[in-house]
Amino acid sequence: MRAALFMGMAALASGGCASQSFSMRGLPPETPAADNAAAIQAAAVLAAAQTDASQRAVNQDGSSAAPPLTAADAPSMYTYDPWERVNRFTYRFNARFDEAVFLPVANGYRRVPARIRSGVHNFFENLSEVDSVVNYAAQLRLGRGAHSLGRFLINSTLGIGGLFDVAKRFNLESELTGFGTTLSKWGMHPGPYFVIPLLGPATLRDSVGLLGDFGIVYGIDVADLYRGNKTWALGGVDAVDQRSNTSFRYYSTGSPFEYETVRFLYVHKELIEDEALHVKDRPKKRDVAAPAGK
Repeated sequence: MRAALFMGMAALASGGCASQSFSMRGLPPETPAADNAAAIQAAAVLAAAQTDASQRAVNQDGSSAAPPLTAADAPSMYTYDPWERVNRFTYRFNARFDEAVFLPVANGYRRVPARIRSGVHNFFENLSEVDSVVNYAAQLRLGRGAHSLGRFLINSTLGIGGLFDVAKRFNLESELTGFGTTLSKWGMHPGPYFVIPLLGPATLRDSVGLLGDFGIVYGIDVADLYRGNKTWALGGVDAVDQRSNTSFRYYSTGSPFEYETVRFLYVHKELIEDEALHVKDRPKKRDVAAPAGK
């Protein structure tokens, strides 16, 4: 059901923007040149302070207490973002939409009794297992595919249509996957950083993955939930449920470099996940110190 977020977000945008005043508080001005200059100056000040501290750390016998850190010790902040101008505009639009429409709706949803919200969350998560089964099969990870299929069958029956996560009591934890992970499994690079309208940070591969996920669930169409007007309603409820369970808040830190920070963290998280996904595919290194003949 996650793939229906596109339509759900659009429904929220069309319904919410017309009924609420459109205001934004606390957004810093968009001054990338000044921000970059300030970052360079701050880095220079930090480097000078680091050099001074390392000199003071020299002991009486002339030995250094600890080797000073260098620029090579820090991870590279470079991220491939050829569409940065458009991405920044989309990021700020998402922030305004989040404050004016999405967060008020999500905060209102949190007033619903917890048991009802838990049932709604379990329902949509159970539907996502169908997409996971298909993608695990495409990734040739049949064991995990059977795991997701087992969860779907148990929760759809004993869990009354997925309202209750009964499979968790059988030690079958949720391990969802998607078409974006399938593309990664078969060697597709994440590609350029891309901020999706209403949905947020992503990469080009993630965007293709969302379209693939929607194609899968639309083609399977469990219980005829992905055809007709009810798709918009269910997609909207799914979007609100996911937002209410997400703690991220735009510009909550007050940092002028939030865009760069979010971009760095998101892309590097994806690269780490890619590394973990392919670690089993690599041939094991031979032990060069092993005796001959073994």
